[in-house]
Amino acid sequence: MTSSISIIWFTSNLRTIDNHILKVACEKYDRVIGFYCFNKNDFKKNEFGFKKTEKFRAKFLIESVNNLSQNLKKLNIPLFVFFGDPAEKLPKFCKNNDATALLFQNEFTEQETKLITKISSKLRNKISIHSYFDQFLFHPHDLIFDIDKTPEVFSSYRKKVEKYVTVKKCSEIQPKNPSNWIPVTTKIPNLQTLGFTDFSIPTFTAFPFKGGEDAAMNRLQYYFFKSRKLGSYKETRNGLLGVNYSSKFSPWLGNGSISAKTLYWEIKKYEKRFGQNQSTYWLIFELIWRDYFKCLAYKHGTNLFTLGGIKRKKYNWNTDEVLIQSWINGHTFNDFVNANMIELKKTGWMSNRGRQNVASFFAKELLLDWRIGAAYFESMLIDYDVHSNYGNWQYVAGVGNDPRDRKFDVKWQSEKYDANRKFRNRWLQLS
Repeated sequence: MTSSISIIWFTSNLRTIDNHILKVACEKYDRVIGFYCFNKNDFKKNEFGFKKTEKFRAKFLIESVNNLSQNLKKLNIPLFVFFGDPAEKLPKFCKNNDATALLFQNEFTEQETKLITKISSKLRNKISIHSYFDQFLFHPHDLIFDIDKTPEVFSSYRKKVEKYVTVKKCSEIQPKNPSNWIPVTTKIPNLQTLGFTDFSIPTFTAFPFKGGEDAAMNRLQYYFFKSRKLGSYKETRNGLLGVNYSSKFSPWLGNGSISAKTLYWEIKKYEKRFGQNQSTYWLIFELIWRDYFKCLAYKHGTNLFTLGGIKRKKYNWNTDEVLIQSWINGHTFNDFVNANMIELKKTGWMSNRGRQNVASFFAKELLLDWRIGAAYFESMLIDYDVHSNYGNWQYVAGVGNDPRDRKFDVKWQSEKYDANRKFRNRWLQLS
């Protein structure tokens, strides 16, 4: 009897806890083999002159893939890791392993869908191909409206999903038999392979954590149950200094080392033990925002990346390189913007409050092409997520789904959130 062999193509779902694709593969196929490819195109410069992935996220990604490999091994599943073009590597890998099925996370943004189409065309009629939505809090099929009819105003979307949609339970994965294991003949790339040199970041960074599922779960246990910081999240979330002013889950959510559903159900556990309050709700509220940007990305397609945005608005943007570099290097006339940009340049991290202010300053004060700022964030941020990054930039730039098209008063914001200048003093000294 011929055995069925499935290949799981891991992308932005680098976890073994609550991984629906992994669950399906383990239940339906005799053999399960993992595949991950560091896409060489992600480490090349884009049209705006930035590498799609800079050193901070590259290091975090390497750590995450290493941890995924370790955790898959506990399930008797090997992970083969490559560096190159997935459109070349994956079809060959499927052929060399006599695969009968390929399973992966369904993506719906421009570059990702082009890659999926390339791979699928090479494998069509050779093996079965299955994709799954596994990056949402609320599964798209459970929405009471078609995802193409996602409301253009967040509050309308939120009220509908909160009232009518239930978060699914987390997927439980059973280990494969030890006979599933085969020796891994590939090595996980290091920074040098990806084109970077080793680096260090300031010890006072607000994000000192490593990549990977284990680090994400450790953070969850600490933030929820050991320190119970979750209970004051709403009051501290606009902070600028320190590790615990916010939850810091976004980098692990970004590459799928933890799922939104895991966070949701752990919040519910916290509420049963310690009580529900505005802070526990507010972290769920942020997860709903994350889902919303994914739905908008699905609905609007390539307009997520066009100059006019999802509103197709026309503004007189400029591309003054001097202004762009002054913003990047923290040399503008606004010291609050400068401090935040220096933090990003030195650590790959910036607070949510900082991001809103520097993005508004870039688009509304300097009147620069918002896509350039979004591309720089994409390159630098450890927690880059395509839907949230471009959705937020459009929102702030006035071409997205902000019905009020507001402009941040950066001076007022700095006085409110950094009245004692501790944040500015800390980072401006490194300029």
